[in-house]
Amino acid sequence: MDKRVKFDFEIDFTNGGGIQGQDFRLDIVGDDISDQALADYLVNDMRLLMVGAVRILNKEILVEKHKRRPINQSTGRTNLVDLSHVIEHGLVTYKGLPAPIICDYLSREKSREIYEPGTEFQIGKIEMVANTGTYLDCPFHRYEHGKDLSQIGLDKLADLEGLVIRADYRQNLAIGPEFFKDKEIRGRAVLVHTGWADHWNTERYFENHPYLTGEAAEYLQKCGVKLVGIDSMNIDNTQGKSRPVHSTLLGAEILIVEHLCNLDQVPDEGFTFSALPPKFKGVGTFPVRALAKVRS
Repeated sequence: MDKRVKFDFEIDFTNGGGIQGQDFRLDIVGDDISDQALADYLVNDMRLLMVGAVRILNKEILVEKHKRRPINQSTGRTNLVDLSHVIEHGLVTYKGLPAPIICDYLSREKSREIYEPGTEFQIGKIEMVANTGTYLDCPFHRYEHGKDLSQIGLDKLADLEGLVIRADYRQNLAIGPEFFKDKEIRGRAVLVHTGWADHWNTERYFENHPYLTGEAAEYLQKCGVKLVGIDSMNIDNTQGKSRPVHSTLLGAEILIVEHLCNLDQVPDEGFTFSALPPKFKGVGTFPVRALAKVRS
């Protein structure tokens, strides 16, 4: 059923003054929307500047027919799609590599012995290999003298013009260059949606997964793509010992992101892609919070 939100609001400006509104009604997606999402939407939609505190009052969810394009529950007018898997204690990303250990270094209980009453903190401790969760590969992962994560510029990682290639694993495991022909791919982040992410965290995920062929990697390299991602266990065929896709792409400083998810929520075009790892020196792979920013 269509849902709308009715609310009052008060907006203060940092340079003085403010505005108020009563009984505003907006269409929403889903059953509810947070006060923060409503506040962000109001500020963006009215193009307000110098905004200070925003208070949402008397919020009520109504069942009413939509009158305009609904606003996104979490992000207002901007649709951000999370393309990363959750990393949790004991998660196996790649068989043969150890699962992460996630625990307390300082527990809340112990912190109470350090701070004044009512004040407590948790400091986490994480032990894991770099190839965990949704991660990015840079040249150092494959080549001794290739660039490591600290040497990769933000222009290679953030707000890249994106393109999704649909290659259903039920029809093809080997993804050749024909999937990328007649597409605008130069300078883009090319993300391959196979549907394999549906098997994440199951035994099937590790076996007989979809992959790019060496010929596909050569075609992408010649076309000058910026980054290639896939929602599979590996961008290469792991049946043998060679890794031609890693070798070709990373040799050309084309970054790779593996273990993506939620690509079914991203359009073929009309979005930007970001995948930002920490700025580690001497590391060629690390988990990322990958996302697509879809233009409305």
